[in-house]
Amino acid sequence: MKVLLDADACVGHGRCYAVAPRVFGADDLGRCVVLEADPNGELLEQARVGVRACPEQALSLDEPSS
Repeated sequence: MKVLLDADACVGHGRCYAVAPRVFGADDLGRCVVLEADPNGELLEQARVGVRACPEQALSLDEPSS
């Protein structure tokens, strides 16, 4: 599972790192940076919450097909 960020779509609302601070952080402009690109366990659930929180849909999860 990989966390994907469309940096051009991010405008810096900060919801992702507010709800999942171990997975997402902020750059100097308040825009998202991915701290944990390959989350697992508890961090995977945090990543899912952070992805759902993004109003611009700048975040996604690349889930392998089964």
